[in-house]
Order: sequence, then structure tokens, then C-alpha cells
Amino acid sequence: MSCICDVVLLLLCDSVPLKSISVQVRVQDHVATVSSTLQYVNEEECPLEALFVFPLPADAAVCHFSAKIGEQEIVAEVQDRESARDQYDDAVSSGQQAFLLEESAESPDVFRLSVGCLSAGQNAAVTIIYITELAVQADHSLRFCLPAVLNPRYTPAGSGAGIVSEISSGCGAVPYTLTLSVHVSSPKPISKLESNCSLDPLVFLQSDHTQATVNLSPGHMFDKDFELFVFYQDTHQPSAIVETGVTTAPPGSLMRDPVVMISLYPEFPEEVMSSLATRGEFVFVIDRSGSMGSMMHYGKGAKMRIESAKDTLLLLLKSLPMGCYFNIYGFGSHFESFFPKSVVYNQETMDQALKRVKEMKSDMGGTEILKPLKHIYSQRCHPDHPRQLLVFTDGEVGNTKEVLDLVKSHAHSHRCFSFGIGEGASAALITGMAREGSGHAQFITDTDRMQPKVMQSLRFALQPAVVNIFVDWTLPDGLTVETLSPPINVLFQGQRTLIYAQLKGESSGGSEGTVTVKYSLKDQPVTNQLHFCLKPTEETGLSIHRLAARTLIRSLEQEKRSGAADVEGIRNRMVELSVQAGVSSVHTAFIAVNKDSRQTVKGPLKRRRVLAYDSDEFDDMCYGVPQMGCDDDVYVELDEEVELLSGDSEEYDDMCYGVPQMGIRRGFACFKPESNDDVYGDIDIYDDGFDALAEAAPESQKDLLLQLVSLQKASGCWDLDATLADVFGKTEDELTNQKPAQVDGSVWATLLALIWLYGCKIEQQVEWQFVAMKAASWIGSQKVGDLSQCVCAGNVLLGCQVTKETLGI
Repeated sequence: MSCICDVVLLLLCDSVPLKSISVQVRVQDHVATVSSTLQYVNEEECPLEALFVFPLPADAAVCHFSAKIGEQEIVAEVQDRESARDQYDDAVSSGQQAFLLEESAESPDVFRLSVGCLSAGQNAAVTIIYITELAVQADHSLRFCLPAVLNPRYTPAGSGAGIVSEISSGCGAVPYTLTLSVHVSSPKPISKLESNCSLDPLVFLQSDHTQATVNLSPGHMFDKDFELFVFYQDTHQPSAIVETGVTTAPPGSLMRDPVVMISLYPEFPEEVMSSLATRGEFVFVIDRSGSMGSMMHYGKGAKMRIESAKDTLLLLLKSLPMGCYFNIYGFGSHFESFFPKSVVYNQETMDQALKRVKEMKSDMGGTEILKPLKHIYSQRCHPDHPRQLLVFTDGEVGNTKEVLDLVKSHAHSHRCFSFGIGEGASAALITGMAREGSGHAQFITDTDRMQPKVMQSLRFALQPAVVNIFVDWTLPDGLTVETLSPPINVLFQGQRTLIYAQLKGESSGGSEGTVTVKYSLKDQPVTNQLHFCLKPTEETGLSIHRLAARTLIRSLEQEKRSGAADVEGIRNRMVELSVQAGVSSVHTAFIAVNKDSRQTVKGPLKRRRVLAYDSDEFDDMCYGVPQMGCDDDVYVELDEEVELLSGDSEEYDDMCYGVPQMGIRRGFACFKPESNDDVYGDIDIYDDGFDALAEAAPESQKDLLLQLVSLQKASGCWDLDATLADVFGKTEDELTNQKPAQVDGSVWATLLALIWLYGCKIEQQVEWQFVAMKAASWIGSQKVGDLSQCVCAGNVLLGCQVTKETLGI
């Protein structure tokens, strides 16, 4: 299909008002307080108004917003959104400096900052502080992420074009600097800090290693998310933090009473958790929008995201238990499924699916996930086969809250596991889908391999379900508790569960409370208990109160959207809670006005806009893969404002099929034109651009693990043939000649595969664990005699030293 794109929107400026970003991160146990200061300088000869949009962590509680102009600091107040907007407009129109910070109505992790009436030559430093919980990772670390697209983004005036990133007018250099420092403190000793970016040496502030600082090394280009992983000793110990309230707050209010944050790590019996389910319906939902043609990272051996997703699907399909049901959906501007409805997993259906997986391309336009989800939810579930959705996407959607409401409304029959691929994935979408769908979220960024994280989530999906979850509190006389967090719907082994609760009343004695979590696992009752001190043990400011308020605001917002009768009452409650706690909500905004700045403004305020890509808006307009390198491409500076494409996503999809040969990076169009005439003329792009790009890229080294897995049968066995021998670096004759007489070829081949996995790929066991379990189970079903001699012969042939017991046979 030919794609002709002859219109592009770009407005470049000679100067960008944002000059520097300074970030200070304070980590206290499981919570991070982040202070970001953005320095603006108007170097032009006219007054400016800047509209910037940037992302924050999905569950962040924005609790402070201030602006400093010269030596004067103006601290913003939280007000009703409409009132704040009116106040901002009035101030700017009268020549006063004003600043407005609003949360997006569509997605809770996107904020708009309006900087009004910066006079020529004027400096303004805007400080935003937010608090966020840190997610626990598979390796027991806590993850903090500062999105790279914190670079401000703006919405073009007078259009519904959406949010796009600010970029510079020069290729290869950002127009501002970034400095970042981190201070970590915890009751538990800090083992280490790791990052995907270069850090200065870690400095411990206490001999017991409970406090430490580290800085981002100079020269960071901020071209990818900054990720920090904090490792504590005994991370999985349950804990509780009690925080006192504000004495000046209204009696009985959330901010007046003490609040407790409980971190629980339920312990499950190992003998129960090791028995994985053999039933279920597994629906894989794969993003096939144009941006999935981006590279996973910029390092050596990087693959396209779609290619990594295809490798992951291979592992998933080989790991499913025989007799379960499965289906695969691809989505972009439209969607398609491999089968009209889920099919029974066997050799025939697995082969059909793998053939289609090989043909998958990132050729389906923009990112529209709502339609395929609605279709999946409309399909009748199979009795005794709980449906599990595994959703892979690298994009952001404009209707995040609508998607999350849909997932929540079907959580009783569908569990949802979500995977965010690359730095562009929306944290609100990924974490929200897993939270509302009683599943687990994973983020695959930088050089992460997708397969280990996905297989960990598959293990969660195959584990026995925890049911009848009940939380009970025991407190001294005179104290009562109001739980602020939503009910716990799911528990996973090794995963943390956070509970916020408001403590009401006065204790008549006793300084300890107890929280007990009870549940059933395979019809067996299980009890986990935590005792905690009611006296605050450390200074936490009001971070726990504000996170609790944010949690309660989110619950009220979802209740309002679900069709509650008293919509106005819920809205008023949200505004009241937001104002009292000083945290953001969709119905409030931070407003700051410098009333001493009234000056005569000559002429209209000018907006200096610089355009980069937005992963969804631009997918629909052929900009496809902005993260693809442009080193060998033709750079063309686009210095004219051109009319935007208009129309719905179907029209965009017909015009531009998400092709990666054209992108926008820092204000330049990046092409692979057939001739120089194509640079300024119509650009012909074809669907097979991905194939051409793949052919042009250097051939990566074969992944022997994936090659071995690809040869396994659905039942779990391997055939004894030349392709298997090639994985081992042997010939077919060598394998055949060393085969013990008492076993047939398939048993011998499967034994060799198991020995090779345990002997040569043990560091990747999380990826092949289910493949090996199926193989061991298949060997056990063959009723072969003593296998010890066969294992010894296999070890000699492959140069390994693996015991029969290790193989699980």
C-alpha cells in the first residue's frame, strides 16, 4: 500500500524559554518525594505565554507548586479548577504574571503548566513537588522513574491536536540542562543503588548504611527515562508508618487525624504455589501501531519492539499447558485476531499461531486499545478456564480513564496483566490496567529483555488464585479505623500490597495496633499478621496523608464516572479533599499570581512552540518511529507552519500505515528518500518499509535459546533431528550415535534439551522454566526405565554436569 504524506505541522523558534531542570529526589523507605525546578528565561523582545504539558508517575500526588521571579517567590493555592482558570485569565489579560498547573481530564499522569506574561528578558523558576509510591520489582528492588519526556509538551492553540513534546531547533542537542540528586533513607540498611544512567559514586551518610546520597553524572542528555533501583536488606519484611495529622485542620477530617500506611508481603505456602494451573484462557493483546517499529534501545544488538514482542510470543505459546484456550489480537487504528474465538491449545493451533506471529508487523496505524478490549469482553468465557489478558503496548492513549473503567467493570471475569514497552508507554495506562484488572504491571525499558518480565507475569497468571481476602484491624479502646484504600482483589507471591487507613478517636491506653490479612488458597485458610507502633517513628512531613488523600480522590473519581447518583456531591467531596490536603485532582488546579507585577503589555502575548512527536498522534500521521536512529538519514529542517491533517483515525490509517521511515526528532524530519526531490515533495512510503529496514540492519547473533524453544512440540517434547543438533553445535549423527539403546529418539532429544537448558542457560531460567516443566512432565508420561544412564550420556555429549534430580524427572 502506498502512503503519501505531504503535510506536516512544525513551528520552530529561535529560542526556547526552558533553560534548565533541577530535580531533587528524597526516598524514604517505599515513598519518594520529588522536587523539580524548571528555569525559564525569556530571551526575546516580546512578552511570552508558554503552555507546556508533561507526564508524572501515574499515582503521584502533586502537593506543591510555586514560582520565583527574581527574589520574589509566589506559592500557589489549590482551588476549584474553573475558578483557578478564570483567575489566571484575568491576571494575564491585565498584565500580571500568573502560573497555572492542571491535571489532564483524560489521563491522571499528564499535567499542563501555563506560564503567563513573562516580560522580555525576565527569569522565572517554577518548582513542582510530588509524592509517589515506589513499585517493587522482580529482583526485590524499588523502582523510581523520571520520564524523559518531562521535557515540556504543548497543545497547539485552537486545535484538538493533542499533546506533543518540546524540542530544540538544533539536531543532537537539548536546549536545557538537567541536574539530579537523590537522598535515600530507610529503617532497613541500603544494599545498593542501580540506574540505567551514569551515576556518581554512592555516598553513605551513616555507618549502618540507612542513609545515602547519589547524583546523576554530568552530561546526561535526557534522551531516555531516568530509572533508579533501590535495594534494601530484607525488602520483603512487612512494615507500617504512622503519621500525625495537622492540628489546625477541621476535626474529623483526613488531615487532622493520624494516618497509617501498611506495606504487606503475604507469605504463601511453597507447596501450594509450586503447583501451577493447567487450565485457563490466555488472550494476548499486541500493540502493532507504527511506533512498535522503534528500537528497544540504542545499544548494540537492539531489536525492534515488534520483533522482541514476536520472540516473547514464541516463548509464551511454547509455555502454555496442553488443553488450555488461547487467542492473539493485534491492534492499532483497527484490530484483528488470529482466531474468531479462543481455541484449544494443541500442536495444530500452536503451529497456526506461530506461523502468523512470524508475519506480524507494526503496520496498523495508531494506538486504539478500547475497541479490541470491548470485543474481547463481549466474548463468552469458557467455564472452568479463567480468562487472563496479557496486554503489550508502547504507546499512550487519549482515553486512559475510559479504558481503565472498562477493565474494572470486567475484573470479576477477566484478569489483566500489562506490559509497557519503551520510554513512551503511559504509566497511568499500564499500572491502571493491572490494578483494575487484578493483575500485575511490568515496564520494559532501555536494555531490558522483554521475556523474563513477561514470563514472571505468566507465572502469576498460572498460580492458584487467592480468594476471600479479608483485612481485620485490632486497635486499643477508643480508636477506630477507616480504610481509605480500595478493597484488595488480588495477592501475588513476592508482591507488596499497600493499605492506607485513617485512625479516629483517642486511645485510652496501649501503643500498638495489629492488622491481619486472611484469605483462602486452594481451599486452605491462610493468615498473615503485622504488629505496628501507633507512635510516629520518623518525620515524614505529610507525605502519607497526601498519598492517602490521592488514593481516596481516585476512588471518588471512579465512583463518579461509574454513574453514581450524587455526581455533584462526589465532585464537591473531591474538591474539598483536594483543597484540604493540598494535592491535585481533576476538578482542582494550582494557581499563583504575582499581584505586584502589573505592567503594561504592548501587543498580544506570543507563544513559542516547538514540536516533536507524540507516540499516538504521530502514529496516525506516518511519523511512526521517532526513536529510530537518523544517523544515516537525510535531515531536513522544517521551518514553516503547515496545516494539520484532519479527520478521524480511520482516515489517518488509510493514508499512513505507521511506517518507520519517517520520524520527527528534535525539530527535524527524518527520511530515507528515494531521491532528493522527495525531501520537499510528496513522500511515497510503503508497508514493506519494515522489511527493508530489517534487511539493512546488521544481522544479529542467533539466539540459541529461542531457536531451541521454537523446536519444542506443544506436548513438551523435541524431535531428534539436524535442527536440534545445530543448537548444540553438533551434527545429527553425533546425537544419534550417542543415544542409549533403551530410549527412543524423542525421549533422548528431550533429555538433551533439558540438560542443555540447565547446563548452558541456567542464568535465563525464568524464561524457559515452563518449557522445561512441560518437557519433564512429558518424559515422565513415557514410562521410561532408569534414566540415570541417559543423563550421564547426555552430560558427556554436551559437556555438562547436570543431575537427574535437577532436571525434575
